[in-house]
Amino acid sequence: MDGLRCVAGGGVVLMALGLVGCDKKTAAGPRLVYNGPFMETTNVLTLVSDSAKLKFQLTAPLEQQFENGDVIYPKGMKVTFYSADGKKTVINTLEAKYGKSDKAKNLYIMRGDVRVMNVPQEQRLNTEEMFYDKSKQLIYTDSAMFVKVTTPTEYVDGYGLKANQNFSRYSMKKVTGVFATPQQAIK
Repeated sequence: MDGLRCVAGGGVVLMALGLVGCDKKTAAGPRLVYNGPFMETTNVLTLVSDSAKLKFQLTAPLEQQFENGDVIYPKGMKVTFYSADGKKTVINTLEAKYGKSDKAKNLYIMRGDVRVMNVPQEQRLNTEEMFYDKSKQLIYTDSAMFVKVTTPTEYVDGYGLKANQNFSRYSMKKVTGVFATPQQAIK
C-alpha cells in the first residue's frame, strides 16, 4: 500500500510541474499593429453604373485598399463622367496626381495638379486640391484654395470653387481676376 501512495504522490508532483510548464508567456514590449493597405491593385479600371447605364469610370495605376474601407490612389487617378442618356459620351473628367476615397464621407479627395475638363463646354479647371462628393454630386475646393478656370472666352482666377459634378455650372467665393482669352482680345 505504501508503494501505491508513493506512485500517487509522484503523479501529483509530475502533474503540478506540467501545469507550471503550460503557463502562457506574454511577449515583452509594445504590440505592433499593421495600419497599411490590406490589398493593392495595379492598372485599375472601375466602372460605376445605375440602371444599366454607365455613370462614370475611374482609372488609376495603383489602388491601395484599407481595413476601414478607404482607398488611396498614390500614383494618381482619373474619373470620367458620361452622359445620362446611356451613350458613352464623355461629359467631364477629373484628374490628379494623388487621390483618396473616404468611405465614411462618400467623398473623393484629389491633390496635386488637379485638372477638371468639361468637354462639351470646353471649360478647364486647375487647382491643387479638390473634393468630389458622390452623394451630393458636387465638386468643390476649400475657400482658401486658389482656382483657375479657363473657358473659350475667358480666364477666371479666384479662391474657393463649388460646381456640379459635370462642371457645367460653378461659383467662386472670391474672384481675383477675369481676363479675356487671347482670341477675344484680338477681336
